[in-house]
Amino acid sequence: MTDVVSARIDEDTRRRMRRLPHINWSEVIREAIVEKIEEEERRRDVDLRGLREAARITDSLRAPVPGWDSTEEIRRWRERR
Repeated sequence: MTDVVSARIDEDTRRRMRRLPHINWSEVIREAIVEKIEEEERRRDVDLRGLREAARITDSLRAPVPGWDSTEEIRRWRERR
């Protein structure tokens, strides 16, 4: 199944396109759309990897530290005010 997509372009661009009748503008647009989709998918994959790495680091920072009590530390800082 194929869908039809329309786009508005300004007169100057349309005039310039008409000067190049040997170019299949529909194909140019299809290729640009596919390229943009692939670019966004690559970016999303990179973002997800970064997000997973950040979550891993955050989880490692949450690990308990022997001999350190966060409640006591907060009390100590409050008493200094």
